[in-house]
Amino acid sequence: MNDILPEQTPVWQYVEQTVRQVLGSYGYQEIRMPVVEQTDLFKRSIGEVTDIVEKEMYTFEDRNGDSLTLRPEGTAGCVRAAEEHGLLFNQTRRLWYIGPMFRHERPQKGRYRQFHQIGVECFGMDGPDIDAELLVLTARLWQALGLASHTRLEINSIGTSESRKQYREALVAYLSDYHDQLDSDSQRRLSTNPLRILDSKSAETQAILADAPRLDDYLDDESRVHFSRLRALLDAARIEYTVNPRLVRGLDYYGKTVFEWITDSLGAQGTVCAGGRYDGLVEQLGGKPTVAVGFAMGLERLILMLETLDLVPAHVNNDADVYVTALGDSAVAAAQQLGEQLRTALPALTVITHCGGGSFKSQMKKADRSGAQVALILGENEVQAGTVGLKPLRAEAAQLEVPQSNVVEALTKLLDH
Repeated sequence: MNDILPEQTPVWQYVEQTVRQVLGSYGYQEIRMPVVEQTDLFKRSIGEVTDIVEKEMYTFEDRNGDSLTLRPEGTAGCVRAAEEHGLLFNQTRRLWYIGPMFRHERPQKGRYRQFHQIGVECFGMDGPDIDAELLVLTARLWQALGLASHTRLEINSIGTSESRKQYREALVAYLSDYHDQLDSDSQRRLSTNPLRILDSKSAETQAILADAPRLDDYLDDESRVHFSRLRALLDAARIEYTVNPRLVRGLDYYGKTVFEWITDSLGAQGTVCAGGRYDGLVEQLGGKPTVAVGFAMGLERLILMLETLDLVPAHVNNDADVYVTALGDSAVAAAQQLGEQLRTALPALTVITHCGGGSFKSQMKKADRSGAQVALILGENEVQAGTVGLKPLRAEAAQLEVPQSNVVEALTKLLDH
């Protein structure tokens, strides 16, 4: 688990604000859930034989003996909250959330045991049009962040639970003949979660899978039609994609559409956003049957991409706009009042008022380190004369002396605001 320091938070805020703007433009509403849930919620939704439940969850007993878990993902908690508060009955919902998730896995670049996700969940819409909308809005987000040329979309249909059951039996029958040649993870998954073998990272296992039964040969008619219509909508929206017949998701609740946005810009291939349909999950968790689709994206990986590709805009920083110096005891109150005047008149500016005393030289050093464009010089002489010195710090321009009553106008002209 890691700290996000003041030098890093502007990039986080930039990404969060961009996501908030894009989702808001499509009518998605924010929901906020607790980071702790009953452990059973994740066992019932994610699946007891998944890696997350078996090996990665932070689970503990509280003082009442209840088993609680720090949320490893957001969908289950979102479904629980929406059902508990009656948000799903006879209505459609477009929801999103942001926050920390927790998984005890091996830390690596862009992946920590406390990590942050943005999740989007849509309820009550059964057509492929909402699946397509999610992919179109994600493409718009990549465009807004400058990442469009660094991501690619893979899609697949994994059918209904019944068609997956038939495929699972055929896959297990085929792979059982190669049991000893499979990697250790795949050998374990053969009896617990065989579909996950399809996305094994082992070259030897992938070679064996080359002649394995294909999932799309077992798809039911409803899933085929849904997937065909989704592809037609993506084509109409000019969203480029690849159909990856081996794409599955690691959570038990998915069915029909699944997708991943992938990047090669961080060295090894990495997923930056993934999701799909989970039409049975609401009922599985005790609610009335409700169709649903959603996705999640990891903020750490998104931010790592922006920084690695040098795509963080220049304005995304902690720099001040104005630094107000206070030279001498009589200038302290006047400097603070001037700072308040500027914040009221020019609320878009970041104005730092110097505190802690010090010489003119030391205060100007701090003004320079703040990144400010202009230092306002306010000493005892200026207070008596009712003037303020305006010293440009990033441009070759002479210092100005203006009446205090004109400082807003002069500063606006200087900063071109």
